[in-house]
Amino acid sequence: MGLAFAPEQYQAQLDAKRQRLIELLAPFGAPAPEVFDSPREHFRLRAEFRLWYEQGVPHYAMFEQGDKRNPVLIDQLPIASQRINALMGPLLAACKADPQLGRKLFQVEFLTTLSGQALVTLCYHRPIDEQWDAAASQLAAQLDIRLIGRSRGRKRVLGDDHITETLQVDGRDWHYQQVEGGFTQPNGEVNRKMLGWALDVVGDNPQQDLLELYCGNGNFTLPLSTRFRRVLATELAKRSVQSAQANLAMNAVDNVTLVRLASEEVTQALTGVREFRRLQGIDLSGFEFGTVFVDPPRAGLDPATLELVRGYPRILYISCNPETLAANLAELHSTHRISRCALFDQFPYTHHMESGVLLERR
Repeated sequence: MGLAFAPEQYQAQLDAKRQRLIELLAPFGAPAPEVFDSPREHFRLRAEFRLWYEQGVPHYAMFEQGDKRNPVLIDQLPIASQRINALMGPLLAACKADPQLGRKLFQVEFLTTLSGQALVTLCYHRPIDEQWDAAASQLAAQLDIRLIGRSRGRKRVLGDDHITETLQVDGRDWHYQQVEGGFTQPNGEVNRKMLGWALDVVGDNPQQDLLELYCGNGNFTLPLSTRFRRVLATELAKRSVQSAQANLAMNAVDNVTLVRLASEEVTQALTGVREFRRLQGIDLSGFEFGTVFVDPPRAGLDPATLELVRGYPRILYISCNPETLAANLAELHSTHRISRCALFDQFPYTHHMESGVLLERR
């Protein structure tokens, strides 16, 4: 991804995605999808480049999918954020000029925010030490970035290992810690639209609670917390749980209970099949879940989780894989109908698409 860039073809590609989603959802009587487009350029907030050396001189390189032998050498990337593009030249020049920064450097990773913060990770095929720290500190100050160095078995962090994104959703600013190496939504503007749509479709539920599976760093959890009495949010990945906890505290959200459990374990806990030490002190029977929100990995929902979510009046489902979404909907169609659906163009110029559906009990 990243080498295909044809703004003149964007609308036709978006129309094709919309038609594909319509066809996938047609068996379930879905309404016409709401479509949320992307900026045509500078939409991607993170990027990763290998370095390719020609006569000892490094260049940023990308590769077509499945081809690691024929690099495409670049100095700018139109789909990447303006901040990434502004940093690419000065960063590489500094690495060329200083052996402490450039020697055996093989990969550069950029993470940026809509608000202009940037974290850069430099990856090496050699050990790095205090001498690297001194040179890297000067570079970080010069470019106003957070900088991390990685080599086998070593990670050197200058300052923080995260940056803070700020997204305005429904008139409120939400702040998110984004950690190096952790998952973040790559298209900030489309993510903001996606959060706004989720708030719109759930409405206000002051007497009900929300069950959220796969909450990640709390991307949806934070704004959705304003629409429910309480939220029980679950996530398995330790790093994501830590970021979610930090984000809840940073935004002064106090009605969310966050638990580190896999979706299958949540099913076991809520159905009384098994007790978990991590749930000690949490009264599951005190929750009144009217809505369950899921944003699963590409494989979709497993059979046990499908049966769990079927038991709730409303299911809000965000999907990064329309095929597995359709397969899950085939299972849920007997008990729930689609009342709203949407297409979010997180990945322009590719076949990938993010979609969302609100299911309500028949």
